[in-house]
Amino acid sequence: MTAGKTSIKVRQFFTNRLLNRKQFVVDILHPGQPSLSSAQLKEKLAEQFKVANPQTIMLTGFKTKFGGGKSSGFANIYDSIQDIKLVEAKHKLARNKLITLKKDGRRLKKEKKNRAAAVRGKEKTKVKGANKK
Repeated sequence: MTAGKTSIKVRQFFTNRLLNRKQFVVDILHPGQPSLSSAQLKEKLAEQFKVANPQTIMLTGFKTKFGGGKSSGFANIYDSIQDIKLVEAKHKLARNKLITLKKDGRRLKKEKKNRAAAVRGKEKTKVKGANKK
């Protein structure tokens, strides 16, 4: 894939000071080529906006137009990783490898529920939190 043929255009740019981010719509023109990966797109946006850490860029909702050649989506550039962790949903943070989610299995959830049903009051919170590490 040649990087010279792809072009990135930004529209509806606006700085959101309440959430400490810049947010905008990204249009990518890539005629005759597959769409860019999110890692490649983060690198190009980091160069364009002079961002030191590409991990502070969050990409969402990218769709390739029917027939190919054009993709568009939404991007947020946060001031720091702490700002991302305050604002973004946990599943998005996990997808971008900023946190790791520990999921309990289905059986374990059912066992916790049944143990908690057998007790009352403050003891219930102790039973539910017994398997946390």
